[in-house]
Amino acid sequence: MEYVTLNNGVKCPVVGIGTFMLTPADAENSVREALKMRYSLVDTANAYVNERACGRGIKNSGKKREDVFLSTKLWPSEYENDNAVDETLERIGVDYVDLLYIHQPAGNWLAGYRQLEKAYKEGKAKAIGISNFEGKYIEELQTKWEIVPQFIQVEAHPYFTQKELRQVLDKYDIKLMSWYPLGHGDKSLINEPLFEELGRKYGKSSAQVILRWHTQMGFVVIPGSKNVDHIKDNLDILDFTLTKEEMAEIAKLDKNQRYYHRTDEQLVQFAGWRPSFEQK
Repeated sequence: MEYVTLNNGVKCPVVGIGTFMLTPADAENSVREALKMRYSLVDTANAYVNERACGRGIKNSGKKREDVFLSTKLWPSEYENDNAVDETLERIGVDYVDLLYIHQPAGNWLAGYRQLEKAYKEGKAKAIGISNFEGKYIEELQTKWEIVPQFIQVEAHPYFTQKELRQVLDKYDIKLMSWYPLGHGDKSLINEPLFEELGRKYGKSSAQVILRWHTQMGFVVIPGSKNVDHIKDNLDILDFTLTKEEMAEIAKLDKNQRYYHRTDEQLVQFAGWRPSFEQK
């Protein structure tokens, strides 16, 4: 495994198992099986409604808690809930998480960030982060944070490399964790001739080449799958290195094209929705 070192000295694996859109049963199975491999990073969230299942997957994997880097996110409905962090820990069945995000810049997100800072000071979160805070939101947060976040989780892939955002991240040494790392499964991205060519050179699939690009960009990547073979393949990316010239060629593919377009109306809806925490 390779690691990135965060701005507080904590180390995080560069590849993890994501659980977005996985049912509790699938999340439990995927986490358990991934941790039985060489995975040690697990990412979940209040809104995924599978935190309890992820906790079971960790417990049943046979891996020690201290050998798992566990990441989750507070949903906007919980930003003003003083017990949100403790309730999150209870659902997963742990005393702390390695990384705690606020999930969206919705509702009273500053109260949510204060919860992260409090959890960090109390040792309930070893690192803190912001998810989907781009543009004006991260600009405002910079004027209000007491503790600089260690991570941001945003959409990133070769068609959308987050150039503008990375200027801010580099200033504070904030690491980027990618979602939609394969362009939301866009075949035009995965079937790019360049990736097919590099795949033939290194004996990898186009998807594996793209995931390796993420790690060489300094990003942490968390592809999700319920297919054990795919989970294994997603980790099998650390035995080759793209050259500087190849990374430069991939950089030319950047179209500043994102797949997820959030609206202000959605942010209002996010603030008014509360996940069903009666999870199985």
